[in-house]
Amino acid sequence: MHAQNQTQSPYRWMIVAAGGLLGCVAIGAMFSLPVFLLPISRETGWSVTGVSTTMTIGFLALALASMIWGTLSDRWGPRPVVLIGSIVLAVALALASRATSLIEFQLVFGLVVGAATAAIFAPMMACVTGWFETHRSLAVSLVSAGMGMAPMTMSPLAAWLVSIYDWRTSLLIIAALAAAIMIPVSLLVRRPPALEASNAMASPGGEQQSGISVRQALKSPQFIILFLTNFFCCATHSGPIFHTVSYALTCGIPMIAAVSIYSVEGLAGMGGRIAFGLMGDRFGAKRTLVWGLFLQAFGVLAYAFVSQLGAFYAVAAMVGFIYAGVMPLYAVLARENFPLRMMGTVIGGTAMAGSLGMATGPLAGGFIYDTFATYSWLYIGSWGIGIGAFLIAMTFKPFPKSEPAAVAA
Repeated sequence: MHAQNQTQSPYRWMIVAAGGLLGCVAIGAMFSLPVFLLPISRETGWSVTGVSTTMTIGFLALALASMIWGTLSDRWGPRPVVLIGSIVLAVALALASRATSLIEFQLVFGLVVGAATAAIFAPMMACVTGWFETHRSLAVSLVSAGMGMAPMTMSPLAAWLVSIYDWRTSLLIIAALAAAIMIPVSLLVRRPPALEASNAMASPGGEQQSGISVRQALKSPQFIILFLTNFFCCATHSGPIFHTVSYALTCGIPMIAAVSIYSVEGLAGMGGRIAFGLMGDRFGAKRTLVWGLFLQAFGVLAYAFVSQLGAFYAVAAMVGFIYAGVMPLYAVLARENFPLRMMGTVIGGTAMAGSLGMATGPLAGGFIYDTFATYSWLYIGSWGIGIGAFLIAMTFKPFPKSEPAAVAA
């Protein structure tokens, strides 16, 4: 009863705010690299390709570290994990600003910053799902919305800094800012009440599959379907997100206007996160996710039929609204089907799938354009992958409530 009362505590919204702020700063710091790309290359003489590869390393580190940090958060609780991640992130950013060789920069910024960023997403998503028995989809979506603020806050800050200082000083300032914000905010994070002390094995409402082991969970059809769906979902929108500005340029749209298409997509995504969170609470996370994936597939396909700026804006708003809206629902489905005590591991696993899916788009889109001299096949291929994600999600079935541990060992 005490745990149940705690999940109705106003402090649960403090957890949401902390998760959104931590994610915004961490992801924003990592994604400051594109802003620094040309200044780094010009000052150091490192190739643009070499500096860009740092981001690919970062994505891979983010993917591989997600489940590790998620598992540690299950064992230690979210506070130590996000605190360690915050400290490591700030230190790595500072060290990267002093890098004297490309390989050093790639390892410090790509590998360490990417891995440290992963210490925020899965642990905080798992933590938030544990604090909410009602309004869970909305709460997770609000955390995601906070993370989605990164391109609209940290990226402009990085651009402003590098217009005044050199890239090394600018990156060092971002490192100091990350430390000043993230370390104190990490201390506000608390383990979900259901996992405290004697309640460590059950949630306030009781968990139908409380006897399942982590190994059984990761081998279950429910986890495998979530993993595959998230991979194909992110592979669907990764290429369109990364290459749409380039596609707009090939259509004769000026650079500044082409970049603004990405901004429209990001702004629409903020609304999508809230709207899909509300729909998830009202209609169910699975139903909302399935139809969101279906609409996403046709949304990315629509890019193949546009060439004017107004049409680009319309499609970007639609795609951004949908893809940003569906992403938080994976954490909600995970919480509805797996015990809270392993939530970090499960969400970390699905986050790993999403990061791997995101890593496919830039490479695939570049290969398609180099081969066919057009981006049309990128959007057609993305549509096919999106339909695949929709069909996989359709097969998802919750754990039977009458047979709580019905998973093969």
